[in-house]
Amino acid sequence: MRAAVVHEPGGTGNLVFESSYETPSIESLVDGEVIVKNKFAGINFIDTYHRSGLYPREYPFIGGQEGGGEIAYVTPLAQSLGHTVGDRVAYSVFGSYAEFTKVPAAKLLPVPPSVGLDVATACVVQSNTAHYLIKSAPAGLVQKGEWMLIHGVAGGTCQWAAQIARIEGYKVIGTCPRGKVDIASKLGCDELIVLDEVEGQAYEDYSSVDVVKRVMEITGGQGCKGVIDGIGKATVDISIDSLARRGIFVSFGNASGAVPPFPVLRLIGKSAYVTRPKLLDYTATREELLMRSSDVMGWIADGRLNVGVDRTFPIEEASSGHEYLESGASTGKVLYKL
Repeated sequence: MRAAVVHEPGGTGNLVFESSYETPSIESLVDGEVIVKNKFAGINFIDTYHRSGLYPREYPFIGGQEGGGEIAYVTPLAQSLGHTVGDRVAYSVFGSYAEFTKVPAAKLLPVPPSVGLDVATACVVQSNTAHYLIKSAPAGLVQKGEWMLIHGVAGGTCQWAAQIARIEGYKVIGTCPRGKVDIASKLGCDELIVLDEVEGQAYEDYSSVDVVKRVMEITGGQGCKGVIDGIGKATVDISIDSLARRGIFVSFGNASGAVPPFPVLRLIGKSAYVTRPKLLDYTATREELLMRSSDVMGWIADGRLNVGVDRTFPIEEASSGHEYLESGASTGKVLYKL
């Protein structure tokens, strides 16, 4: 089968397209698994961390952890759970940058007929990530009507996060680069802090504006009860300094580099909280996974949540997909077409 494979950690060129990678065999399936024939695979920043070695994996491995397509084969247990050949599904498991992927039935998300497989694939990682970042990771410390700062709202996951935060009734301050104001302005943020761009990077120039000062001006000197930060190294101090008393810093990404260590006493000024969550721990059961997916699909159906698919690369151009995402040029979800 066709697949995009990483044999050793490194740059975008280390994600290599192979036209005859070994197809998953029926004999290798565990009862309860299915084989999905992928139509699309999502490209996410965490995939670039796996490719680069920031998040180590065993080599070689097929890239990706988000896909959508049709079930090509079902085991008896999966069939007893209601899954049949031809069902349209989306999922999140490792190895989605390939024509076929083995997927446990518990990880399958049914795709309604009214939703395209490209949109459904775009939902799996980013929308579920945004869902837990807004609804769960803040641990009830942010209440309706309170301020939340979301960095990089013009990017993939945080476009979702800004919209979900507004659905949840929070007041939202978003940061965005000057060249993407048109995108950010459509998300419903109460305030935008517009920054200069960093050429060739997937994050804006946080030294170009005094973000903390602007946050305090907007919030009447109180700060934000929650900060959602996927930028990392460039924003850790800004995020902590922008918090209100007993606010929570939710750090989930590394677009500008890994978050450096900092002493816990850094949080004492406002009795602040910090968490570094990951999607797997917030979709730990099928019930939780379906709850998040059901919310998202419902919001899409009623028009409260808009999905932007920016660009689709053929899997043969696998390295170009990662290069495009890391360049900061994307204005929405980036996919591979299988």
